[in-house]
Amino acid sequence: MKKLENEKELVRKAIAIGTSYAEKRGAAKFEASDSSNEKMEFIYRLLVKDKLIQPMPELQVSQQTIRHRLALWAQSLEKKTDT
Repeated sequence: MKKLENEKELVRKAIAIGTSYAEKRGAAKFEASDSSNEKMEFIYRLLVKDKLIQPMPELQVSQQTIRHRLALWAQSLEKKTDT
């Protein structure tokens, strides 16, 4: 898994977009005290459930792989808005 150049920024963007998506969809209400790891896992699982991203084999699911997958998702959203 090759680390993206601006992965930290993309992860922050993915969390912001993902929390907004989950709240608008009525799937979750995030609190300020929720950790970013909890948010990332919830967003990942919601996006997989809604078939917006490909699921990983359950043995590969970890905070690092979720972080990378959400960064890729945010990057793909950026590319869609650039065109």
